[in-house]
Amino acid sequence: MDNLFDSASSLMTVISFITFAGILWWAYVGHQEADFATAARLPFADDKEDSHG
Repeated sequence: MDNLFDSASSLMTVISFITFAGILWWAYVGHQEADFATAARLPFADDKEDSHG
């Protein structure tokens, strides 16, 4: 039974590391820079509408 828990713990460590590496890869892919720039401007989108209203 202890061997099962050791194997499961090791497997979860590997899965967690792969998930973390995947998130890092996704965050730093160059072709999404435009999407991030658009998302960064979203909080200011309402300010432009309010100032013209």
